[in-house]
Amino acid sequence: MKQIFIACLFFSQLNSQTISDILQPIRVGIDRSDTIVISDLFYAKNYNGIKFTKNNDLFVEYIKQKQLLVLRAKSVSFGATLLEFTFRTSKYYIPVLVNSAAASRVTHTFCYKPESVISTVTVEGNFNNWNKDSDPLQDADGDGTYERAVQLEPGSYIYKFVVDGKEIIDPSNPATAPTGFESYNSVLRVADKDSIKMFLHIGGMGVVKEKCIFTFLYDDGASKGLAKKNVVALLNNDKVNEQNIVIKGHTIEVRLPKKTLSGEKVLRVLVTQNGKNTNIQQVQLYDAVPAGRSTEAAKWHDGVIYSIMVDRFNNGNTTNDAPVRHDSIFVQANYQGGDFRGIIDKIESGYFDSLGINILWISPVYDNPNTAFREYPPPHRWYSGYHGYWPVNNFAAEEKFGTMDELKELVAKAHQRKIKVLLDIVAHHVHIDNPLFQEHPEWFGTLDLPDGRKNLRLWDEQRLTTWFEPYMPSFDYTKSDAQIRFMADNSIWWLNETGADGFRHDAVKHVPNEFWRALTRDLKEKIEIPQRKKVYQIGETFGDYNLVASYVNNGQLSSQFNFTLSYFAIPVFIEQNESFASLDFHMKKSFEAFGQYNLMGNIMDSHDKVRFMAYADGAVKLQGVDTREMAWNNPPVVRNPESYKKAALYYAYLFTIPGLPVIYYGSEFGMTGADDPDNRRMMRFGDSLTHHEKSMLAETQRIVKMRNNHSALRYGDFYTLRADTIAYAYIRADMNERLLVVLNKNDDEQNFEFHLPVLLESKELIDIISGERIGVKDNMVPVTVSGVHWRVLKIE
Repeated sequence: MKQIFIACLFFSQLNSQTISDILQPIRVGIDRSDTIVISDLFYAKNYNGIKFTKNNDLFVEYIKQKQLLVLRAKSVSFGATLLEFTFRTSKYYIPVLVNSAAASRVTHTFCYKPESVISTVTVEGNFNNWNKDSDPLQDADGDGTYERAVQLEPGSYIYKFVVDGKEIIDPSNPATAPTGFESYNSVLRVADKDSIKMFLHIGGMGVVKEKCIFTFLYDDGASKGLAKKNVVALLNNDKVNEQNIVIKGHTIEVRLPKKTLSGEKVLRVLVTQNGKNTNIQQVQLYDAVPAGRSTEAAKWHDGVIYSIMVDRFNNGNTTNDAPVRHDSIFVQANYQGGDFRGIIDKIESGYFDSLGINILWISPVYDNPNTAFREYPPPHRWYSGYHGYWPVNNFAAEEKFGTMDELKELVAKAHQRKIKVLLDIVAHHVHIDNPLFQEHPEWFGTLDLPDGRKNLRLWDEQRLTTWFEPYMPSFDYTKSDAQIRFMADNSIWWLNETGADGFRHDAVKHVPNEFWRALTRDLKEKIEIPQRKKVYQIGETFGDYNLVASYVNNGQLSSQFNFTLSYFAIPVFIEQNESFASLDFHMKKSFEAFGQYNLMGNIMDSHDKVRFMAYADGAVKLQGVDTREMAWNNPPVVRNPESYKKAALYYAYLFTIPGLPVIYYGSEFGMTGADDPDNRRMMRFGDSLTHHEKSMLAETQRIVKMRNNHSALRYGDFYTLRADTIAYAYIRADMNERLLVVLNKNDDEQNFEFHLPVLLESKELIDIISGERIGVKDNMVPVTVSGVHWRVLKIE
């Protein structure tokens, strides 16, 4: 089961009698039952009074005592349906999409030929929930090759072989992706053989006699008849009546009285035909005016996130500098002086305004230990807690960063500039010197496993209890509710104390869903409802789309960072022979998991990843390889000025796809760096930048400004025109505008010719940067793009 969280973070009248969350689509299978926790669908003070209506397309069971909804599709023929239910006295509808890919399953045979004698080999992956035992390979004919045939739906799969208990990648498959922890998984793509593609385009919006008319264009690649029964339309969570829908050939009009669109509303429309569905078009409205055109204050969808590691950003107060004294700690792993005052100075100087930033994510501000600790893996170097992820006091700010009053001032100054602030919450662990570990040892997991091993960095095997270091006790939230209550209350305390606007959550997949549900429920009841504000929560999870999506819904997190998409994007921008087709494939898979209208964090690099410039300049050749030793022995420097073009092109991509773009401090001008701690160098400003760095900074400013000025890049759909080894071209459209984005990664200037969808009836293109006008003839348009560059053009 996939509950697709097409995020719509709005605040309206929340109370115990009505549902204010937008009920997100649920994707179900045909050969299994899918179970959904009701609180993941919507918030309510209590869930008494829910009654589901019989549905002709679904087997529906509601387990009242456990508040679980169990669904199974009766067939694949319906494509999409609306599941009706009543709650108290009101009627609501949930869009349910059948996973039609199940009908297109193919048999794939995994093969492994060992070089020496082995006892057992199995295959594990995201298709079998990483079960090491469920799919053993057999050498049935004695030819030395072990095989296992598995039925798979079209999609992307990551897997490994387990040979005599040891995990290895598939030696016969060159396609790999990083795990996020200095290793790789093998990647298998199963193509969809269905050649008929359906897409629902935005048409436009008009007002006639106090009726708002929303137009959509149905492109099915054929000339099949379209009837009202094929159109699924919802206004918030209410079904749009058929009399409000008009069909004229491939044009669909949804006509709604203007008076019904007061306040915040969401219109969603899709077409379902012959067991297949189009994309869901979603129109965000404020008093009948589309988002991006209204005068409403900036919403989370308008966000541009800037990630700051406090200690490494700017030293605004040298009197609180106090690096840890230890004879074996090096400067890279020690405090370097960044603090709250340094961030405040940059807020007041307008640095973030000049860059177009409206969200600051600051690294953890908890008090950390004043001594050094030795890292468990070899070569066992010594580190301080400069990064903030070793809390010794959950109610105090790190004194080397400043005071709690300065932190409050930072938030207040940011708000004056219309910049929101996200605090980094560490819910997985504390430092061993934290009094919580001494006072409540029963709240934590054990470091010593029954088999004699240490429960250290067993990321998947002991996912919910593993310790990251011997001095970082991991909470075991399965033992009782006490630790859940404490950490949820502590998180809300920080929000209330500082006035911050939301959270970045560390190590989400290592904390059970029950914690995130408890925290989110408390946020709604203690902050969102009484303060009438929406809290944004973004999580960190390294894993496949299904795992990441399992935490993203109305009852848990608003979003997560889309690391998986970045893994496939980075090599495409670095290597000439890598195709944008692979990236486009994964873009579509991410839409299946999170919807096109999502709040996922799109990244180029981060404090846990090698900086992009190290790849672009060739200092680091491959993702997933441990490059931490480079920080100590051979830190990369940018040697080829052309590498900055690759970084700028990546940003042009990052800022023109659905989701929220994230800039890791310093990457706006092309700072390089290998793995932690080399990716956490001290920030540089002004005259400390080279000529090429200043040029890239100016290019980044243009790109950010472009996104901020064009609503289609924040609220629009996504339609691919071309994806190959040279170009990635796609259309983004909302009710305000339609834009064509063209990325050219080839070194040479390219003269492209694009075939625009016939239904759009395009007349000309206008370059939104230069103003150049290009005529369209018979739906064909020529576009010239310089080498390793980009263009965005408005389609008229």
